[in-house]
Amino acid sequence: MNNMKKELSPQQGEELLSLLKARFEKNMNRHKGLEWTKVQAKLEADIEKLWSLNEMETTGGEPDVVGYDKQTGEYIFYDCSAESPKGRRSLCYDREAHEARKEFKPENNAVDVATAMGIELLSEEQYRELQQLGKFDLKTSSWVKTPADIRKLGGAIFCDRRYDTVFVYHNGAESYYAARGFRGSLKI
Repeated sequence: MNNMKKELSPQQGEELLSLLKARFEKNMNRHKGLEWTKVQAKLEADIEKLWSLNEMETTGGEPDVVGYDKQTGEYIFYDCSAESPKGRRSLCYDREAHEARKEFKPENNAVDVATAMGIELLSEEQYRELQQLGKFDLKTSSWVKTPADIRKLGGAIFCDRRYDTVFVYHNGAESYYAARGFRGSLKI
């Protein structure tokens, strides 16, 4: 598939919309008061965002609507998979960290993968909002947007949920683990 073209075939689009609709209807607690028909209309009008949602889906993110921004008129999707998306693990934090590794380099980094997918890493605040909707990352962890002052010093932050509590930790940005990925957000 040509990665430069950020659109799905009509069949892929229909399959994804069907899957997203089923997930939306199964998890109404995540988006009380929102209607699927309005979400679908937005998705059908923006094929590039639909492509990004497909990227979220195919890497194991299980994207779902978690909110609506009244000011911008945009629906907000987060990765809602129980654990950090399988297809986005074993990544260091960003390109600078990736380039700093002298040996045992990971395949890629979270920030560049998110950018290529057309999504953004969740912030710590967004991660905590997600955790209000369910229990996520009970066995895995997820990189989150790292404040510039921490990153400048070589660190990056990640979150998980243990002991029914959301924890924020730090690591060297160049580190990577099989159980750490990242969760993304997309506004449409």
